[in-house]
Amino acid sequence: MEMADPESDRRRAYWKRTRVLALTLVGVWFVAAFVVHLAAPVFNEVRFLGFPLGFYIAAQGSLIVFVLLLAVFVVCQDRIDRDFDMDEA
Repeated sequence: MEMADPESDRRRAYWKRTRVLALTLVGVWFVAAFVVHLAAPVFNEVRFLGFPLGFYIAAQGSLIVFVLLLAVFVVCQDRIDRDFDMDEA
């Protein structure tokens, strides 16, 4: 009977949390990149600064979401790294 390697278990747990984070954020990215753009025509009846609101939601809103996703990833991944003593400090 083989003993479980605690270091291997830690590594697996680390990569599981990293994978869950990445897949979650890719899911949010997908919604911002595709689903929002598909729904944008619904908002085009409302005007904002003379332009259809759907334009702003699709063009500007998705860019803001992408930048926020990067910030969320950095903060969360840094926390995961610290939890598993894999940070660079």
